[in-house]
Amino acid sequence: MTERCAICGCQLHRTTGTYARPTPEGHSHASSHHYVAERFFGRSTNRGGQREALFRVCPWEQEGKTAVFCYDCHEELLHNPVLLKQDIFELAELVKRRGLAEDEKTESRDKAARRVEPLHEVIVRGLGAILAEERGG
Repeated sequence: MTERCAICGCQLHRTTGTYARPTPEGHSHASSHHYVAERFFGRSTNRGGQREALFRVCPWEQEGKTAVFCYDCHEELLHNPVLLKQDIFELAELVKRRGLAEDEKTESRDKAARRVEPLHEVIVRGLGAILAEERGG
């Protein structure tokens, strides 16, 4: 069975020693990605094991679920979203309006966790609006 990237649909491979190389093989190397970051649940393989969890229960019921992507879509697109100055300003306004801003940090990470949700909401609504427009409706 041929593996394909969940975003761009390219054919993936798992050839040893080619990941991230500046070649077609490097760009199309298979890479797994969690829908909701493991660090949100207190797990992090690159940060020495356990850390404080932001979520006890996944708000989207997707804990531990993954998809497979090519290097380009995984490392370049998913890990490096473009948020411009105006985007940050408007996200900050949304955070303030929803009571999720913090003057000073406390022991609680509740507001930090709750700020993840409106950012996801922005993505969902934005994608929905663009797709509806492009579908002609």
